[in-house]
Amino acid sequence: MFDVPRLLRGQNAPGRGGSGPSVWNAKTTAPRGAHEVQQMIQTGRRDVPKKIVTSPPSLADDKDGFPFGFQISPPSPTEVTEILNRDTWSVSKPSNDVSRYDGAQLPHSATCEDRYIHGTFPSPAPGSSEDWMAFGVYDGHLGPRTSEALVKHLLPYVSHALGEAAQSGPLSDESVTQHAIKSAFCSLDDALVKDAQKIMDSDLPWAEKVVRLGTASNGSCALLSLYDPSSRKLHVACTGDSRAVMGRQRPDGTWETVALSVDQGGSNPDEKERVKSEHPGENVDELVKDGRILGLATMRAFGDFHWKAPLETIQQAGDGYNAVTIRMPKPEVYKTPPYLTAKPEVTTTVIEKGRPAFMIMASDGMWDTISSEEAVGLVGKWLEWRAKGSPAPKEPSADKFGHFDYAEHRKNKGRIPEANFVTRDENAAVHLIRNGLGGAHHDMVSGTLSFRPPYARWVRDDVTVQVVFFNC
Repeated sequence: MFDVPRLLRGQNAPGRGGSGPSVWNAKTTAPRGAHEVQQMIQTGRRDVPKKIVTSPPSLADDKDGFPFGFQISPPSPTEVTEILNRDTWSVSKPSNDVSRYDGAQLPHSATCEDRYIHGTFPSPAPGSSEDWMAFGVYDGHLGPRTSEALVKHLLPYVSHALGEAAQSGPLSDESVTQHAIKSAFCSLDDALVKDAQKIMDSDLPWAEKVVRLGTASNGSCALLSLYDPSSRKLHVACTGDSRAVMGRQRPDGTWETVALSVDQGGSNPDEKERVKSEHPGENVDELVKDGRILGLATMRAFGDFHWKAPLETIQQAGDGYNAVTIRMPKPEVYKTPPYLTAKPEVTTTVIEKGRPAFMIMASDGMWDTISSEEAVGLVGKWLEWRAKGSPAPKEPSADKFGHFDYAEHRKNKGRIPEANFVTRDENAAVHLIRNGLGGAHHDMVSGTLSFRPPYARWVRDDVTVQVVFFNC
């Protein structure tokens, strides 16, 4: 693999600094209503309780009407803030144009499949001494192995491709830069997928093969942004359903929302048409159903070799290494793989000198609950709040929201009402995550954070957010 010096900050393993945040608290109390608890210890191979005498539990023994001896309490407002700030970062003035950037990650369980990078790397343009900046959000699925590989290898592949492209044309030409980024994405994914067959055919021990196959059998979306300070151009490459948007200030002080990427899910008709054109003569309605391609929610991704490899390779990986976590595709449907690509769509945007702007990058876990326009509006409000000295927000009255109605929330497709939005966090990415969970509605936010696996995954996804400020 190519090596880039001064590698960016990123993640190499889930839950940096621990196994991941706990989102609930267990409080053990003495059993209420016990008239006598006597334990006689018998020595020998193990301690055996010989006599335990208790009275039957009574509802009157618990002020809340529950007779259980230990209670699980949802996070308090202070604990919610602690949870949201466990994996955060904030860097001020990393370059002349970038005034600050904030980031945060919130896993849905102890094993987070998302990964990220942020920081500077040497300019790939010959003779240039001004570092570029890079920000990556890698939304993994079926495990974290592919997103971990992207942390280590995607930027080096891209930097190498840009360096080679610069030999034949200036990187200020966005067509040159975009082509190099696309080829690097595809080259890395091709190497990951082809490695699967090489690994199975090798003389490695079975356990080693099982571990190594995870890079190809897991999958990941990729959202990578590169900023070239010499041309003031921001290049955003998107593979999958993560999203980048820009907020750009108008002369009247309001914020314009500018899309920097396009979601590549099955609900995007252009993606369905792309699949149809790449597999002529096949029934596209059989391939893409309910917004999924052969069962996968994103139409583009790294890894996921069981949507790319020949059927015999998939069968070998499943039978010999338990490396296939999906139902085997039917031969009459799975005719001409690959059905999934890692080729990104790349946009290039000029950062206007002196004009305040910011970029929001996030995995789909955030976009499930708030829109691009709402996210831009929230960051705009956050900037105003900061300019006023970050005053404490006015707390909502106890009866403003009432108890959270999850069934009604699901009917609204999980969207957060604007009335819930609040500004109270010093980190802009935490600000977005909090509002994506319910904002000022503590019962909603605390309850959502209280779910444990396997239920947590169906209530909220892993969320990774980065906010980059230009001229702000």
